[in-house]
Amino acid sequence: MAKKLKKKSITPLMKQYNGIKNKYPDALLLFRVGDFYETFGEDAVKAAGILGIILTNRNNGSERTELAGFPHHSLNTYLPKLVKAGCRVAICDQLEDPKQTKNIVKRGVTELVTPGVALNDEVLQSKSNNFLGAIHFGNRLIGLSFLDVSTGEFLTTQGDAAYIDKLLQNFSPSELLISKKNKADFKETFGTDFHIFYQEDWVFKTDFAHESLNKHFNTKSLKGFGIEHLEEGIIAAGAALHYLSETQHHKLQHISRIARIAEDAYVWMDRFTIRNLELYQGTSTKAITLLDVIDKTISPMGGRLLKRWLALPLKTLDTIAERHEIVEYILNNPEFYNRLSADIKKIGDVERLISKVATGKVSPREIILLKNSLEAMVPIKILGEQADNQALQILSEKLNNLEHLRSKIKETLNEDAPVNILKGSTIAPDFHEELDELRNLATSGKAYLDKMLERETERTGITSLKIASNNVFGYYIEVRNTHKDKVPPEWIRKQTLVNAERYITEELKEYEAKILGAEERILAIEQQLFNQLVSWITQFIEPVQINANIIAQLDCLRSYAGLANENNYSRPELDESYELEITEGRHPVIEKQLPISEPYIANDTFLDRDTQQMIMITGPNMSGKSAILRQTALIVLLAQMGSFVPAKAARIGLVDRIFTRVGASDNISMGESTFMVEMNETASILNNISNRSLVLLDEIGRGTSTYDGISIAWAISEYLHEHPSRPKTLFATHYHELNDMGETFNRIKNFNVSVKELKDNVLFLRKLIPGGSAHSFGIHVAKMAGMPQQVLHRANKMLAQLEKSNRKEEHKDSLKAAQDDEMQLSFFNLDDPLLEEIKDEILHTDIDTLTPVEALMKLNEIKRMLVRSKKNQVS
Repeated sequence: MAKKLKKKSITPLMKQYNGIKNKYPDALLLFRVGDFYETFGEDAVKAAGILGIILTNRNNGSERTELAGFPHHSLNTYLPKLVKAGCRVAICDQLEDPKQTKNIVKRGVTELVTPGVALNDEVLQSKSNNFLGAIHFGNRLIGLSFLDVSTGEFLTTQGDAAYIDKLLQNFSPSELLISKKNKADFKETFGTDFHIFYQEDWVFKTDFAHESLNKHFNTKSLKGFGIEHLEEGIIAAGAALHYLSETQHHKLQHISRIARIAEDAYVWMDRFTIRNLELYQGTSTKAITLLDVIDKTISPMGGRLLKRWLALPLKTLDTIAERHEIVEYILNNPEFYNRLSADIKKIGDVERLISKVATGKVSPREIILLKNSLEAMVPIKILGEQADNQALQILSEKLNNLEHLRSKIKETLNEDAPVNILKGSTIAPDFHEELDELRNLATSGKAYLDKMLERETERTGITSLKIASNNVFGYYIEVRNTHKDKVPPEWIRKQTLVNAERYITEELKEYEAKILGAEERILAIEQQLFNQLVSWITQFIEPVQINANIIAQLDCLRSYAGLANENNYSRPELDESYELEITEGRHPVIEKQLPISEPYIANDTFLDRDTQQMIMITGPNMSGKSAILRQTALIVLLAQMGSFVPAKAARIGLVDRIFTRVGASDNISMGESTFMVEMNETASILNNISNRSLVLLDEIGRGTSTYDGISIAWAISEYLHEHPSRPKTLFATHYHELNDMGETFNRIKNFNVSVKELKDNVLFLRKLIPGGSAHSFGIHVAKMAGMPQQVLHRANKMLAQLEKSNRKEEHKDSLKAAQDDEMQLSFFNLDDPLLEEIKDEILHTDIDTLTPVEALMKLNEIKRMLVRSKKNQVS
């Protein structure tokens, strides 16, 4: 008879673990076992790899399973590493005291931490929001929502794919929620550069979203938030809010409002422009970005708001002027700047502190920090209200004094309250009568024991008596063996040592119970009083959040003033015209990277819609064409953020869209060549221009053959010139043939970045001057790069041959064209003076120096003259 297969056994602990793990299959489960958080199986393998901890094994009944863990008090060290690695982490804690049960300890997930939902200081970056994003694909539009649970900010909007793409680039969500059915849609539209969590389709339903949001905000409709018409945006917002409940975040009183990202209120920049201008991220890991240069904020709230202002430059003249006025006042009043800076430095991250209060995850020390921060705002309020600047006064008046809140915290908590309430001494003296009595009892213990020791020594005559305690027996009296015969009969022996005996007495037992009871009662009262305080503070969430926002604004404006003072920026003049006039403009990032002894070569720029709509910039590679393009965009961007600008002067007609096509950007991973990407980006620009657009194009057409490139660049330039919107355009090119457009199109002007030719070299002067450039100096640049002499010599030889060959071909083409024209002349009256003019034009044209485009233009001009002659004869 065959033996029965032995049934695999499993321990009660692992049975409990498996049950909890099944509820959170997508999360790495940290399972609290005693003083450790343990991971098992695949989770253990992953955790060991990320955290660099030892991977081992344990018996799981009849099987062995992988195991990796760390001490529970090290959670704040290891949790951030897991979250930053993109893990969703479920924290499973013991829900009862192991000493109080004979069965397996009850356990449950108390928090689910994901990249987009985190309150842990070690996970968060102080000057960056930690946004959870949610996307809903509607029939025509896409809904998008951003929620930062650490600050309470909740935003929503909707639009086409390009608009959503731009916002994803601006806000950089740490995690994105998408319906499972839209997995392929998202990848095709937005790529794979995001950390995504897929949710069930039913979460993205209209009724569910409205119900979730109205229930959270305790409203009957969303009209009060101005988002009722954003159906797709509302669905995305509902999905984000639902995700918080799924991740065990239920105390969300700090998320008190939802705001619309108003597309029409801010300057439009597509994701290509954001990338090309290197606003947040450079093209290399060591690259310095615009944010690196302009961020002089000293508070976390200010740092986060500055990023928002950079992402969303304003289009409202009044608001921009208000910011400029405050910056000018701060800049002109150094004492105000210094006092404001000193006070803001005393302020902690109030926005996140009050969020911790709302979620109940705040420590006593953080409450003290909140109180100190609110106290530091009082002199700022007074300072601003007394300022001789109306905009600054109005802003400062909005700061809430919150004296009642500050006083309550001060009278309740010790100034040096601990990080962990379990360490005691949290509640201030004289706040709670029973607590003070218990503390006196606990602290007077040493004196009581000293008196008892003195009394018993005298009574027994044992001079070496000692009273002490340990975790096993509690308090005891120790007697050396030489005095055992003097021990009173009522003492009870508890432990025998080699040289001594240990005893307890009824008095000692009563005292011990009293002391231990006092310590437990002290801890219980302190926890109760602290929790009551935290609950009471929640009524002040909104005014504290208002204060945090105002301090953030003041910090940003103070930062602008410091930036202007340090780098000699000037106040721009903004108006409703269509002109852009920059005097001695500089690139804010490049000038900071130059050696101290090397001055930045400033340049003037003028654009309008009537006389100089497009500037065609030619010049050698490395001469600074791209820098001029970028600095123009950055100056406009800074001005409409409310900042001063790196220029001697700037007069800017309000810009509503900034488009750039600067530099190559391969997208080969998605099957697109450099040229295809270039054409996609350029097509996006041409399809979205407005009469207030600023368009910056650099080396369009270089990704294909020369004549294709010239043709495309010419056609694009002509399209922009002839477009009814007449967008202001800077076009940098190495196709010198495009200089001829200035003769045909009256609003295109030629400029070049000047160079000085030396005997064997070329000196880049980096100055923009009128007129076109006829050379690219490519071989000179190769020489500067350290190209071997043999290569340079061969390149010069080939250049000479190609130029000679090109001239011959052009000569043949032009000669043939002229012969064809002569045949046409036979059909006209040869006595016509206009024909004599045409004849002189042909004879005086140096065919050997004509470029192909110039030859075509010359023929076109002669053709127009002939048509005119024919009309004269007919008439």
